[in-house]
Amino acid sequence: MSSHDAVTDAANPAGPGTDSGTDSGDKRRWIALAIVMTAAFMDLVDATIVNIAIPSIERDLGASFGAIQWITAGYALAFAAGLITGGRLGDIYGRKRLFLLGTAGFTLASALCGFAAGPEMLVASRLLQGAAAAMMVPQVLSIVHVTFPVHERGKVFGLFGAIVGLGAVSGPLLGALLTQWNIAGLEWRPIFLINLPVGIAGLLLGRKYIIESKAPKALRLDLVGVLLVTAALLMLIYPLTRGRELDWPMWGHLMMAGSLPVFGILVAYEKYKTRKDGSPLVELSLFRVKSFAAGIAVQLTFGIVMGIFFLVWTLYMQIGLGWTPLRAGLTGVPFSIAVSVAAGLSVQKLVPRFGRKVLQAGALTMTAGVLLYLFEAGRYGTGISSWQMVPPLVVMGLGMGLIVAPLTDAVLSEVPREHAGSASGLINTTTQMGNALGLGLVSVVFFGVIDDERLGKAPAETGAAFVDAFQNSLGWVTGVLAVIFLVMFALPAKPKQHLEGGGDEPAPEQGVEKEPALTH
Repeated sequence: MSSHDAVTDAANPAGPGTDSGTDSGDKRRWIALAIVMTAAFMDLVDATIVNIAIPSIERDLGASFGAIQWITAGYALAFAAGLITGGRLGDIYGRKRLFLLGTAGFTLASALCGFAAGPEMLVASRLLQGAAAAMMVPQVLSIVHVTFPVHERGKVFGLFGAIVGLGAVSGPLLGALLTQWNIAGLEWRPIFLINLPVGIAGLLLGRKYIIESKAPKALRLDLVGVLLVTAALLMLIYPLTRGRELDWPMWGHLMMAGSLPVFGILVAYEKYKTRKDGSPLVELSLFRVKSFAAGIAVQLTFGIVMGIFFLVWTLYMQIGLGWTPLRAGLTGVPFSIAVSVAAGLSVQKLVPRFGRKVLQAGALTMTAGVLLYLFEAGRYGTGISSWQMVPPLVVMGLGMGLIVAPLTDAVLSEVPREHAGSASGLINTTTQMGNALGLGLVSVVFFGVIDDERLGKAPAETGAAFVDAFQNSLGWVTGVLAVIFLVMFALPAKPKQHLEGGGDEPAPEQGVEKEPALTH
């Protein structure tokens, strides 16, 4: 899960559960908060820590470029496919139970990743890790919601925002340090093994301090919907990721084309499920809200940008330029700081005054940064320095920060209150789908440009090939950002202060649990 996804979650505090929270005099709730925040941080870091270690993994395990993509895309795909389901299971069987189960699975999968004997085992373990995160992460905000009274939630979600920023900055740097230090000769493996003591502590403390909660009148789990959405995603992304390695076989084209009718069947089934028992996996009525439909399109395309850029950027710096993981990680620090600064400014100062224009300015600013990076990569070639990368990275980071923090509020601003939870879950899922799709497209926009004959020759020849591929990828990123800018015109000019339904929602009686939103 990326920092962007956590911002999405935090923007929807009005999730299912009790609205009154527990007794504000109960000090244990702060221990419970620390536990779930640590789990969220662990997931945030894990999503970014792996990219920086990819070249080390490729050398150590002899992984193919296709396997490299699956190490990242597999996690995003499993996470995307399971997010809505994980939230629903928490409503039905208990959020504490699902949180602990997800944490246990995440910890076990991290151990399997750390001890992976080959690329196949690592890919399978990353899929398991993504599936476990999909059980663990949706419970975090729900547990916070039922643990804290209304008057304390502003402070709590402020802390959550700080954790998001810290995760964004520390993930790549921590990955670089752990890889560079080569602890006990384990090379890249500590980036996964570090999760073990954190996960075990979370399990032991979570059992004692987290309160259990369920949603009243919990809806049934839509297993057919889960299977259909997973099948459609796999049919689209698997051939994209393996296509170049296998010389684009006919079955790959047929699978990608076949994913469209499967998505169509999913829509038809969800309509039927709505009529039958009112418990679809996807609340299709949300897409009749123009701002929500446009926002989902922005989330999907923005996820594609992130999926492409961060993987090719790492490969460009470490394999193409021959930099160490630590140098690559430190080079990215100005970007992360710029994202955090711009995100704070956009939410607190700019969006309340200028509305949608701030997000569009962010898209244009990010595009300017990408174009500047493209220019510098061509001008300096393999001789480019970290300092020369700082200006385009800072500009890109400022643009991204202007977008990620306020986007969810803009998307949810016209959504009916009773569907806010479902809408938030769809936003998270769509972003992860876009991320997985972007990672799959790396085989086309990056590896598809690299002439295999240039690889394995002189370092200068390999470096030049990676610089060319990086420039081509940045060209694609620029095109996608232009689409994002245009789609943003369909967002509301200024996010509404209150969701549909008019005015402030009356506070429920103490101890009375509200009707749950459909999903997280």
